[in-house]
Amino acid sequence: MLLDSASLYFRGFYGVPDTVRAPDGTPVNAVRGFLDIIAKLVTEYRPESLVACWDDDWRPRWRVELIPSYKAHRVAQLVPGGVDIEDVPPELVAQVPIIREVLAALGIAVVGAAEAEADDVIGTLATRAAGPVDVVTGDRDLFQLVDDAADVRVVYTARGMSNLEVLTDAVVVGKYGIHAHQYADFAVMRGDTSDGLPGVAGIGEKTAAALLAEYGDLAGIAAAAAEPDSALKPAVRARFAAADEYLAVAPRVVEVLRDLPVAADDARLRVPTDEQRATLDALADRWGLGGSLDRALAALGSASS
Repeated sequence: MLLDSASLYFRGFYGVPDTVRAPDGTPVNAVRGFLDIIAKLVTEYRPESLVACWDDDWRPRWRVELIPSYKAHRVAQLVPGGVDIEDVPPELVAQVPIIREVLAALGIAVVGAAEAEADDVIGTLATRAAGPVDVVTGDRDLFQLVDDAADVRVVYTARGMSNLEVLTDAVVVGKYGIHAHQYADFAVMRGDTSDGLPGVAGIGEKTAAALLAEYGDLAGIAAAAAEPDSALKPAVRARFAAADEYLAVAPRVVEVLRDLPVAADDARLRVPTDEQRATLDALADRWGLGGSLDRALAALGSASS
């Protein structure tokens, strides 16, 4: 099971009241929410291994160089030559190190990569996995990883943790009228305002799906747009011509990487050692983790037995 960690701790932060605080007054709603999410996922899906995939760079420079608007509206501060600072509530920023500390004490692997997003780490680990993989995320971009032959599914959290949606290729077809391997091309055309991707003006989801059904992929559509005798309507042809510069770079931005130099060799779920348990007890007392940590421990213990 591969966790899109930021997606899940943001969900915990907004799903648990900010009145949930540690004894010293520090907000811990994201920490406790994330632990409860882990408990639910492990209990329901019983993975043998679990990796918290991390945004070591939430807005990689190489993607911004291709499309400058990429996530630009979410930047709080530009850092020349470094990782741009995301506009995140200070109450959540303070909790991220605590989440990392608790994950380490639980023995849950945390994997990130320089100049890469968690999506890219997930894409790499999912592609390399020898067995079934569940990708847990609220981000539609990861639908491109769904692969029935490789037994890769997406557990989609957008409708809430009590209404999880498991995506196979058939589910993607039912939702969008395209196959999962076509999803990245579909997303390029449709665009995504939440990521600062403009898409092809005038091409919505229905038109994008119809074009993919007709021409197979973005390359096939582009070839038809460039061919004067193709059956492509003049208006659609004009829209693709106007978006030529965007279409030359957008696929590289939207497609998740699958070849990062990362590994998760020690991700099997295990019962915490006595030393880890002592650390967890101290963390529970310091941060007031209460039942959330107990539920996570119970779920991890059950899954590893």
